[in-house]
Amino acid sequence: MAKLKSSLLLLMAMVVASMEFEGSTAREYFVGESKGWTVPQNPGFYVRWSLFHIFKINDVLVFNFTNGVYNVAEVTQEAYTNCDGQNPISLQTTSPARFTITNAANHYYICTIGQNCMHSQKLAIKVSTADNNSSAMSLH
Repeated sequence: MAKLKSSLLLLMAMVVASMEFEGSTAREYFVGESKGWTVPQNPGFYVRWSLFHIFKINDVLVFNFTNGVYNVAEVTQEAYTNCDGQNPISLQTTSPARFTITNAANHYYICTIGQNCMHSQKLAIKVSTADNNSSAMSLH
């Protein structure tokens, strides 16, 4: 009986450890997937793309784009709303651009070239602290 209890405790510990390990693994997300980071034909493209993902701290957003045609800037919510790329938090001009999520705040990304942001080349995400929370933000 003691051996059975020890085996059950060991099994439970292994299950809990594997659940914690799986939940803490950082993931890479390729923004826009095969379409990449571009001016979308459909204005809601990046909003819908974010609906299918749960972003967490230490995850990495990878933006693939054509150098010289596009860029990606992390900006404040106000800059996102106004498509204002004058004072970005971070600006990357070379693809692939990688942004590691370092906190559970909302994050906002735009293209600062021409009118691209005004044509919906922008992404807003909410970082989740739980597996069942949505990470999409319906800001336009």
